[in-house]
Amino acid sequence: MSVEVFLDDTPGEVRGVIARDGRFEHLLIQRDDDVAEHRLGARCVGRIAEVHPGLKGGFVDLDALLFGFLPFRGQERLAVGQKVEVEVSAEPREGKGPTLRLIGPGQGAPRLVAPGPTVAETLARLAPGVEPATGLAAIQASWDAEEEAGWPGEVFADTGLDVMVQRTRALIAVDLDLAPAPGVAFGAPARTRANRQGLFAAARMIRLKRWGGLVAIDLLGTGQDGDVVMAAAKQAFGGDPEVVFGPVNRFGVLQLALPWRLTPLEEVLSEPGGRRRAAQRAQDAVRSLRHSLLSDTATARVTLRCAPDEAALAAPLVAKLGPRAHLIADPAIGPGAFTWREG
Repeated sequence: MSVEVFLDDTPGEVRGVIARDGRFEHLLIQRDDDVAEHRLGARCVGRIAEVHPGLKGGFVDLDALLFGFLPFRGQERLAVGQKVEVEVSAEPREGKGPTLRLIGPGQGAPRLVAPGPTVAETLARLAPGVEPATGLAAIQASWDAEEEAGWPGEVFADTGLDVMVQRTRALIAVDLDLAPAPGVAFGAPARTRANRQGLFAAARMIRLKRWGGLVAIDLLGTGQDGDVVMAAAKQAFGGDPEVVFGPVNRFGVLQLALPWRLTPLEEVLSEPGGRRRAAQRAQDAVRSLRHSLLSDTATARVTLRCAPDEAALAAPLVAKLGPRAHLIADPAIGPGAFTWREG
């Protein structure tokens, strides 16, 4: 298996991308204005602000925007006002604060003790020994990975497999459909091969979208060989001890549960209604300007034009790109649109 790693360090936002065999699998994003206490792996001292017996846990004041939730383990009990040291085990999502893991007693005021790993550190863990590509290649990879993460599915011409992945409030639904290509036999071996292909494709897409929770996969056909399906599912989704696999039911549906760890990509990039966040639109413009600067290093001046609100957000980032980068706030340009001119 070939592994490619990309690290795009554009002012304001660092992105990391991992591709395996030419297909994108991970898209990591960290911004300068992220809440450090909410980042996966961050260690904090917090104060128990509320104990909720019904949820079997408590809410922890981290001196950040949102309280974290600390599930109690076994007979573990904590009291309101108690100081604890915790680690973020899942980032915020859907307006809820981060999920926490108890490390032990804490001392002092709520605060950040140690930040979570950087994008570069996470890339090194996920793809050890692979040197990241940077510059133009990394910017392009980040754009391509984001575009691919927005796709609802994937079609395989060699087998006729059509994979669709959709997320609802309750679960992630994966539908596998098969329309064999000319010359491809439609029988049990073809279905087994396509099911395996579909499991790996679904696992890759879910990782790229940064989703978790209950997953229901509608396999091809009924009367599946449960051992064969389970072996393929564990290989596709494996490597994480917190993944829980259920049996294949009589309707040919495999269920499993994936841990939530990262904020879903759509929440990172967009507002609840699906509109691109203003800060993200400004960041998009800055990344495009940097791409232009790297593409033509001989031009003395490259000027970015964007909407005034986005220009105000982009200005301090453009300044970090150096003296060749310039910015103009143009009221004639609509939100999310931008142009740049060389010379």
